[in-house]
Amino acid sequence: MSDRWAQRAPWTGIAAVVFALVVVIVGGESPDSDAGLADIRDFYGDEGAQIVASIGVAFVAILFTFFAATLRSRMRRVEALSNLMLIGGALFATGLAIFAGINFTLVDLVNSDNPISPGALQSLNALNTDLFFPAVVGLAVFYFSTGLAILSTGALPRWWGWISLVLAIFSIAGPLGFAAFVLTLPWTLVSSILLMRDASPESPPRPGSQQQSVS
Repeated sequence: MSDRWAQRAPWTGIAAVVFALVVVIVGGESPDSDAGLADIRDFYGDEGAQIVASIGVAFVAILFTFFAATLRSRMRRVEALSNLMLIGGALFATGLAIFAGINFTLVDLVNSDNPISPGALQSLNALNTDLFFPAVVGLAVFYFSTGLAILSTGALPRWWGWISLVLAIFSIAGPLGFAAFVLTLPWTLVSSILLMRDASPESPPRPGSQQQSVS
């Protein structure tokens, strides 16, 4: 069973990318944080598309958490870093889930028969656009710990570890944070493919190997 899971687990990353692409295609780009009421009502008034987008983002969050756990299992020789990978991935997924929840709330309110104040809609829209710190912080922790874990264990190619560290720096570098966010899709896809190249579970460390690494 564990062997079969090890072979299939990297597909969670590919599935997350597929769902994310569906969200981008179906949901479109949300209004700016200072958008007018008409633009907000027009965008979230497309009830079917935005509900699909909200659910899609929720699935991305779920699948990325599984993917982060898959990566962690390959890097478990460095316990602290592998734990941080899972924590960062889970925090990033939490940020995505927040976006999904706010987006769904806006769809529900805009299409409700009961009127809601324009200020409330504009405030929620601003949160749906600008409340990115949970996702960015999670992404930074995830990229930093993953890059360092790859360089420490060699579980994936070292060049991929350096690319992960570059994206980690991007994620906390102001405007470049958006680039790191967008590049998470190809990064996850390539990481999944690299994991599938060696889908066998990592063999346990030999007795005394931890002591040797420390010394």
